[in-house]
Amino acid sequence: MTMATETENNAPSGETKDIKDVKEIKEALKDETLDNKQQQEETKDASTKEVEKKDEAAAQPETPAPAPAKASSVHKTNFEKDIVYLYQFPRTPLLPSLSPYCLKVETWLRINGIKYENVDHKVKFRSKKGQLPFVELNGEEIADSAIILKELGQKFGKDLDAGLTPEQRNISHAMISMIENHFVWVVCWWRTKNPDLVLKGFKVNLQHALGTRIPNGILNFFFKFTFSRKLDWFQGVRKVKAQGMGVHTAEEVAQFGCDDLKVLSDMLADKPFFFGDEPTTLDVVAFSQLAQVLYMEKDTPYTLRDYMQESCANLVGHCSRMKERCFPDWDDICSTLDLNTHLPKPVKQEEKENKEEAKETKESKEEKEGDKEKADKEEKDVEKDKEVDENKDKEKDGK
Repeated sequence: MTMATETENNAPSGETKDIKDVKEIKEALKDETLDNKQQQEETKDASTKEVEKKDEAAAQPETPAPAPAKASSVHKTNFEKDIVYLYQFPRTPLLPSLSPYCLKVETWLRINGIKYENVDHKVKFRSKKGQLPFVELNGEEIADSAIILKELGQKFGKDLDAGLTPEQRNISHAMISMIENHFVWVVCWWRTKNPDLVLKGFKVNLQHALGTRIPNGILNFFFKFTFSRKLDWFQGVRKVKAQGMGVHTAEEVAQFGCDDLKVLSDMLADKPFFFGDEPTTLDVVAFSQLAQVLYMEKDTPYTLRDYMQESCANLVGHCSRMKERCFPDWDDICSTLDLNTHLPKPVKQEEKENKEEAKETKESKEEKEGDKEKADKEEKDVEKDKEVDENKDKEKDGK
């Protein structure tokens, strides 16, 4: 600083001006450099901030796009709210269903007064679990009869066991387990061994049941060797063997079934239903299984049916009471094989037109009769007025 000052003070006047100019240029350059530097820093800061904002935006989870409308997974796409759509096997001339589980669900729906509709699917549909029956309610599928009863009971506020004590509920659970995990396999064993007697005993029309035009003679032949091994009505030979029932003799299996019937008979005793005057879930389950034994052609040999009729008359009475209460249209079901005899039938167009035509004819006839009566009355009035006038004229002439 000292040297510079000194130089500046001792310098000639011309040099001083040049020095000042140089200084100003240097200062200006310095200021410009500072300005440029500051501008660069500001630009850098802005760029950095912009990048940081982008990074932050990238780091934040994106708002998920609205999920596409879920495709309907139900078969009945034009369903009505709170209507239960039941998928089961076709009817037979002697029994509403050859599946005790299908009959169980339909009996439960009827006894609880729940609106339902059977879907005629010609045995083509199965639940996601591969089972029949299954139901669809408000666009959702429910499979397995036990789960169906539980979920529908919660949905509609129905509990047939509401009046039972805890002990009675335990007994009911144990008896249902015996029926559905033991007795049912006794019946299945007989069916897999006697598919021809099943067709004859229940008068099964395979052509109707399977929705095909193949002659029944051919269907019956293949049914005996193929269908009975696969159809759910019979559970299949392999399933019966895997369960354990299939390894026993005919006499042993029949005795198993008779023992189960004896237990049920002893429990029912002289009561209308298993726990008193009103049916419970046990009554529904027992009826759906016992009906498979009882309602069969009389000339079809079957040990369990004969034992039930001879030694368990109270079980026969129980089935009759359940049948009358839940299936007042039983005869219509079996004679027409209609899945929905409980629903009002739509009026056919031809019948509707005939009714409208008859109504119009009646109205037209009444209108014509009315016009005729009116004309007759007017004619009588005219004649009466004429007669009055004539009488007046006679009286006038007489005077």
